[in-house]
Amino acid sequence: MEIVKKVAPPAGLTRLLFRLPLSLFRWGLGWLFGRRLMVVNHIGRVTGKQRQAILEVVDHDANDGSYVVASGWGPDAAWYRNVRHAPDVTIQIGRRTIPATGVPLPADEGAEIFARYASRHREAAKLLLPRLMGYAVDGSDADFRAVGRRMPFVRFVPRT
Repeated sequence: MEIVKKVAPPAGLTRLLFRLPLSLFRWGLGWLFGRRLMVVNHIGRVTGKQRQAILEVVDHDANDGSYVVASGWGPDAAWYRNVRHAPDVTIQIGRRTIPATGVPLPADEGAEIFARYASRHREAAKLLLPRLMGYAVDGSDADFRAVGRRMPFVRFVPRT
């Protein structure tokens, strides 16, 4: 794994494109994404206002109903900082809205989850990691683990 560039969260038109799936969720069409994308409804740590982020699900545990996501733009991403500040959120998966608590994962657990995820999407990961997140990888599990150790992961555990 090699860091090829410093990346920042998207801005301008790119940000608009990344947030486009939010509109589909708002129109009740979140089911189109299956369990691949989710919306996290959270509270802004500074403003106290409702915020939403669209995130890719990297792991799902059918036993406890939890979903794992990565903060691809690192620990400074606004949604990640907000969830760390106020972990009780709601998540939308397909047509379901679930009250959940965001639990940060240890780096080693995130690394293993990311290695499993990347092995299922190896070619896409090799293509997109350098462009979107600044990490060049050779496609090996070791490289994917190294990237996973650098990204913060959050497990959203349903609240009863």
